[in-house]
Amino acid sequence: MNYQDLFRVTLPETMLEIAALVVLIADLGIFRKATVKLRVIVAALLGVVGCGAALWALAASAGNGFRFDGVLILAQGGYSEAAQAGILVLTALTLLFLICSSFTKHVGEYVAVVLMAAVGALLIVAAQDLLIIFVGLELLSLGLYILTAFAKSSGKSAEAAIKYYLFGGMSAAFLLFGFSYFYGLSGSTNLIKIHEVIAASGPSPLFYIAWILVIAGLGFKVAAVPFHLWAPDAYEGAPPSSAAFIASASKVASFTLLLSFSLSWLKPGLGSGAWPQLTIVLLVIAAASMILGNLAALAQSSVRRLLAFSAIAHAGYILLGIAYIPGDVSAALTGQNAVLYYVLTYALTTIGAFGVVAVVERATGSDRIDAFLGLHERSPLLAAILLVMFLSLAGIPPLVGFWAKFNLFAAVLGVSAGPVPFALVTLALAMSAVSLYYYLQVLKRAYVMPAVDHTPFRAHPVTMTVLLVVAISVVGMGCFPALLQNWIASFYF
Repeated sequence: MNYQDLFRVTLPETMLEIAALVVLIADLGIFRKATVKLRVIVAALLGVVGCGAALWALAASAGNGFRFDGVLILAQGGYSEAAQAGILVLTALTLLFLICSSFTKHVGEYVAVVLMAAVGALLIVAAQDLLIIFVGLELLSLGLYILTAFAKSSGKSAEAAIKYYLFGGMSAAFLLFGFSYFYGLSGSTNLIKIHEVIAASGPSPLFYIAWILVIAGLGFKVAAVPFHLWAPDAYEGAPPSSAAFIASASKVASFTLLLSFSLSWLKPGLGSGAWPQLTIVLLVIAAASMILGNLAALAQSSVRRLLAFSAIAHAGYILLGIAYIPGDVSAALTGQNAVLYYVLTYALTTIGAFGVVAVVERATGSDRIDAFLGLHERSPLLAAILLVMFLSLAGIPPLVGFWAKFNLFAAVLGVSAGPVPFALVTLALAMSAVSLYYYLQVLKRAYVMPAVDHTPFRAHPVTMTVLLVVAISVVGMGCFPALLQNWIASFYF
């Protein structure tokens, strides 16, 4: 065992851990007698510096292909490094949104938990071993449970955390059972070795049972039907920055793990002309998520819950893309890029949407749709940012959400021209039209219906700056989609 190699591979995670310790020392030691406002600013900025240091460590290792005993891999020339960079950027945005928050006095602990949860997310993306994957998932999940319950004065926050924790514990049990069966079938916890053994012997009935158990566990992480029941309560009850982190960085990590499984060993040796049973499971879940997520969102009066059901629908779109990634690695690059493009752009847009909702909620005391009445009169800039975020989530050109869906659906149809993928893409397009309706219900109140209260919104300058940067990024990447596509493709060598 070479600990120098281990340190090099885990340098981004180490940077975040050091930042978490520095935040705790600064908040509980140096600034313990300072005002809460100053402590929030210091803790958040130190956390952002830690994310920047982790990004530097990630960039410094680019192209080196570090590998540690088949357990962890970094800069592997693919989606792993791009996903890690996305997670770090989203974590930094989450911490910047914390600056204007006042839901807790324990700001040092909060920032430290966010950073440690981000460490779990980075481990998930880089892991090549079932044990490390499970450790990373639990580190991320435990952090999310704590972040959901951090608003101690809110009953909704406590209720959401309890539900999240109970469902999460059940999903962890399913996932661990599935992993144990894979170990029993192959005698190894390494993803590549599992693939080799099962491809050589052929998939057995126990393999499919293990696959279903793993899908149940990971389906919870991405809030796919029927494992989605925790999402609306968590999105509604968690503090705004916690909900934004759950909806963005954790989703990037979970979907990247699903992508890794799909490419590594979830489709081994099934034959080029056979319809894989594994794909059928993913497609059923994808279709159910698209239908239930969009239709349930129509009945919501809370914008947070609306975004939760929208996230369920988007999980269906992404799972559709993952299910149709071909087993051949060279032919799968287009599908990989399309899935990762969708996940990253969706996460960025969602974190911007939650930022707008947080500003409105702090000003009005509610996240109900009617709280957005006359938003364009009370804050024209905030209304414009909301317009960009929601239309991008709906997939309206020329915003980046349109290109995310276009690339994903084109990749699905490019793999197979049969009636099933055509029908599923048609269903996805129809559900996208449904999503446009409920997004427009919020925008209608923001732009068309008159305001009840004409008091202008006063948002923190840092929050407005971050929201403006996110909105410009969504528009810019929509007008120049090749920028992000080329950036993702640059990690493949």
